[in-house]
This record gives sequence, C-alpha cells and structure tokens, in this order.
Amino acid sequence: MDKLVIEGGKPLSGTMVIQGAKNAALPILAASLLAEGETTLEHVPKLLDIDVMLSILRELGCHAEHEGDTVQLNTESLHLSHVPEKLMGQMRSSIFLMGPLLARFGEVQVYQPGGCAIGQRKIDLHLEGLRALGADIEEVGNRIICRADRLKGADIHLSFPSVGATENMMMAAVLAEGRTMITNAAREPEIQDLQRFLNAMGAEMIGAGTDTITINGVKSLSPCKYRIIPDRIVTGTLMVAAAATRGQITLLNTCPTHLSSLIHVLRRSGIQITTHDDIIKVSCASRPRAIERIVTSPYPAFPTDLQSQVMVLLALADGTSIMKETIFEGRLKHVDELSRMGADIRVDMNAAFIRGVPRLYGATVEATDLRAGAALVIAGLAAQGKTVVEQIHHIDRGYERIETMLSRLGARIARNSPVPQAPNN
Repeated sequence: MDKLVIEGGKPLSGTMVIQGAKNAALPILAASLLAEGETTLEHVPKLLDIDVMLSILRELGCHAEHEGDTVQLNTESLHLSHVPEKLMGQMRSSIFLMGPLLARFGEVQVYQPGGCAIGQRKIDLHLEGLRALGADIEEVGNRIICRADRLKGADIHLSFPSVGATENMMMAAVLAEGRTMITNAAREPEIQDLQRFLNAMGAEMIGAGTDTITINGVKSLSPCKYRIIPDRIVTGTLMVAAAATRGQITLLNTCPTHLSSLIHVLRRSGIQITTHDDIIKVSCASRPRAIERIVTSPYPAFPTDLQSQVMVLLALADGTSIMKETIFEGRLKHVDELSRMGADIRVDMNAAFIRGVPRLYGATVEATDLRAGAALVIAGLAAQGKTVVEQIHHIDRGYERIETMLSRLGARIARNSPVPQAPNN
C-alpha cells in the first residue's frame, strides 16, 4: 500500500488552483443517466471515487471517458439498472444511482453502499423518499430492489437534512408526474450545483440552497455541457494547512461564500483571511488562538468534513478548545493518531477537549478515513521531523494527488509506493 512521507516544519507558500468538487461531481454523474445522449462535464477531478463511479456507469452500458478534467459520458447504450455489488461496496455515493435509474427504467437493484467508516449512515431517508414517490421497495439481505411503473410527485419531509437523500429525491422527482416538494432539504452548495445541472438539462426546479425544494416533473431531459463548482473541502483543507504551518498562500478558483463558517473560525483564531471574487488569501505569522467551542452541523454551519483538519490547528493553538461532532459518531478516530504526534486531546462522547501544545512531532500514523487522512497530512506538515501516513487510499478518494498539490506550495512530501515483488521461479 502507498504511503505519504512528510518532512515537517516548512511553512506553505505559493498559489494553487482548486480542483472541482467531488461531492458535486458524483451526483451530477449519476444525474446524467436521466437523459439519453452525450453529456460533457468539465472540472471533474481525477479521484478514486470518480473512477469507481465511472466504472459503475460503464458496467451499466454507458461510454465514459475522463481526459484531463473533462468527462465525456454517452448514455445512449445504457441498458442495465442492476448496480454491481462489488463496485457499490467501494463507495457510498453509488447510492445516488437509485433515483436516476428508477426514473429512467422503472426498476433499479442496488446493494448497501460502502465508503469511509465514520459511523452509521443509513439509507432509510432515501428509501422513504422513493416510497413517497410511488416506488415499491423490497429488501433481501443487503440487496435493495425498487420498482415503479411511473413515479408520481409527492410532498416529502426529511427528518434530517441529509445531502444524499435530498439529491436522490431531486433526481427521482424530475421525471415524476406532477409536483414534488422536499422540505427540511439539505442546503449545501453541492445541492445547488445539482439543481443548476438538472435545470440545464430541462428540469423545472427551484429552491436549492433553502430548506424547501419544489420540482415540477417533466416528460424528458436532454444532455448538456456543464462545469462543476470548486471543491470547498479541498479549499478549506489547504487554508487550514497554511495556518497550521504558519504559511501564506493564495487559492484561485474558489467560492468564498461556501466557506463562510470556516473563514469565521479561522479569523477568530487569529488567521488573516482576505477574499476577492474567486480568490482566497491565507496568512498566519504567529501561533493561532484557541477557540472556546466549535460544533459541526449541516450547512451553512461548520462542516463535519473540516472538523478533523481544524482540530490539528487547535492542537497547536494557544489555549484550550472544544470541538463537538454532531453529524457522525465515528468521526473522532483521528484523535488517537494525533496523540501519537504529541497532541493533547481528550474525547468524551462526541466532544473533543483540545489543549494546545507548542509543537507536534513526526510519527507513523494511519488514515482511518478520507478527512482524517487529510488532517494527519496537515499535522505532518506542521510537525517537527518525519511523518509517515499509511492507508492513504482513503485520501485518494477526495484529493487529487495531494502530495503533488502540496509540493507546489513548498511542502516536503512524497508518495512511497511499494516495489512489486518478482515472482518466485
């Protein structure tokens, strides 16, 4: 398995263009199945999760090519609505295919999805929403079979503003008969991007970005060309990395409004942040200040996907901070790894009590999930000495060659790939 080897202690410096958003690209790739023909998606990052989604689409009969940051997807030969179990087990986002395949074929068969082990992420809300639209759902073991001769619009209230469930309902409802209203909908920028894409294909949808989305079903959609929004979590990760290493960086192709909660937190910690149009500049010349309390909550509040990265910064801050995780109960596993590096963090239930230390020290640590892996990379960049991060396939799910990205900002980081063993004669 590949590892990242980091020589810490060097402030990040330079300019970086932000990649396209993984969490916007995945549902949009799934939504492309709603229209027959060729769709062109620009600004699609080359990531493990994207590769898995494209593999699934090819298995279903689509022609898909990913050259540079452009995906060409032709759905004319799409003929299967049975998503392979092996591929679904590699990525939770494969659940997005339920809505589009059901809307197009009237039937879909999927399996319980895989993904990072950050706690329970049940798909009950997805199934409840599809049932409300008229689907008949049968669960056999880990296999889920959905059927509907014709989906019909309905009022759907989500008991929790789940991003995935909101997106699945949006995709299923665009071809349903009549009007659908989703209340307590997720408000994330990726939801808004999906609405823009669906409307570009001919859907009639309003409200994304608020807690109520209204969809008037149409008879058909047409393929289009579309550009994916920048990745706010990659942007935030680099912002925190610059602050933790006391560096100075400029990030291009960003959406500062998507990161209002992070910018507020970093400024409270004493980090200098300036924004202009799609540019964010980050500068930190001295030790950051502790923050009394941060609570993760659905957008537009502080995102769970940046909790572990900011915890590294607070581990180096002057004073004691509290970080409370309210979204995923398994998202504090990185604390043990940070403790190996000298962090002083105590966990009680879903809260981490962080007493800042003057410095961290290099160690061999293991990425337990995507964002935890990114946090350990930041810790390695800020630490004294050498850090080895193992299990980096998790990181590859969301960051396009993170070592190349950080090297361009002056980091001393390299990927160590094992040499294949010659077969015994």
